[in-house]
Amino acid sequence: MSEGGGRQSIRSRLLARFHEDDLFGVRFALNVFIGTTLIWVVLGILSHDSPIWAIASMIAATDPVVTKAKEVFRGRILNAMVGGAVGLLVVVAGHSSDWELPFALAVTVLISSYVVRIPVMWRQAPITAAIVIASELTHRSKLTGIEQGLRKVAQVIFGCIVGLVITLAMSKIWPARSTPG
Repeated sequence: MSEGGGRQSIRSRLLARFHEDDLFGVRFALNVFIGTTLIWVVLGILSHDSPIWAIASMIAATDPVVTKAKEVFRGRILNAMVGGAVGLLVVVAGHSSDWELPFALAVTVLISSYVVRIPVMWRQAPITAAIVIASELTHRSKLTGIEQGLRKVAQVIFGCIVGLVITLAMSKIWPARSTPG
């Protein structure tokens, strides 16, 4: 077999794989591009905060397959609410101790695991609690910590909403067949 024929075979296999995956990578990249642009513009108008929490959440909540995106959205929102509630409770009732964080995160994991019981994105609960509590520990001010924590949690929720909306809109424009192999 000639060297040119071997390259052609590799190209053919790559092209076949590209079509076999129904362009999921392209769909995901397009979702992320649109979502990032939307978040950047909206938060640029509404706030001077870095949009990184919203963008990260949007990326986690978007998917070319609508059922997957809905599942992740539900788990992420509910667990973010649990984490935000525990974080706020600790900030409001706590005494600004560095030990608040590990105990609060452990409690948040237990609540998420045994009360909420939504395994999709269950890690979101302690992450959100950490965002809120760390804001207070970093600023050494309850009020500033609450404000910064709530802003970040709002960004997480906004990012999740944008991710789901982008997925739903793109599914109407360019429907995905199924999950990639």
